[in-house]
Amino acid sequence: MAYLRSSFVFFLLAFVTYAYAATIEVRNNCPYTVWAASTPIGGGRRLDRGQTWVINAPRGTKMARIWGRTNCNFDGAGRGSCQTGDCGGVLQCTGWGKPPNTLAEYALDQFSNLDFWDISLVDGFNIPMTFAPTNPSGGKCHAIHCTANINGECPGSLRVPGGCNNPCTTFGGQQYCCTQGPCGPTDLSRFFKQRCPDAYSYPQDDPTSTFTCPSGSTNYRVVFCPNGVTSPNFPLEMPSSDEEAK
Repeated sequence: MAYLRSSFVFFLLAFVTYAYAATIEVRNNCPYTVWAASTPIGGGRRLDRGQTWVINAPRGTKMARIWGRTNCNFDGAGRGSCQTGDCGGVLQCTGWGKPPNTLAEYALDQFSNLDFWDISLVDGFNIPMTFAPTNPSGGKCHAIHCTANINGECPGSLRVPGGCNNPCTTFGGQQYCCTQGPCGPTDLSRFFKQRCPDAYSYPQDDPTSTFTCPSGSTNYRVVFCPNGVTSPNFPLEMPSSDEEAK
């Protein structure tokens, strides 16, 4: 009997180890509410200042995104809207957010048993962010940041309420969106790259913007407003404090 119980416990531990490749802690350090979003797993969660949300990401998860939504209002059924990052008017996101939104992107247990992850401004910028392994192992497995005053310095042609759009969103076309083959940086993409050199500034900005960590042994942390109240990147309109669905 004891052997059977031990075997069952071992099976459960092995299943948990197999099922979850990484734990991702999302923390809001902003002095306002952020409605965090995560796809294809997680959905959404209201985070008041200082609150955290833990996402258990299964092995093989890819094309995954985490972002923050601002100035949201949701009713008791979880329906409503957000000024930035809205995902179809629902609290629990199943699709991507509407630009502008600063993105933490990741794919777990991919080539060579590595996790691939990045911060992307290809959908613009709304909230400063840090994305980091909790146990960095050197090389390209280290914390990355995008905390510059992008909202305050945003070019007029890209400025929108609550954030700063990427030129692909604003103008479209091959030059900015790279949808028809190779493309290079532009003056507008350089605006983002100069301020956040770790982050993607246009769709083919791979060499300086993709980071890797060993899969299965690395957990991660995403922090909104890592500099707290000293950050200049606060929305001009403070988010509503209305309660969303629990």
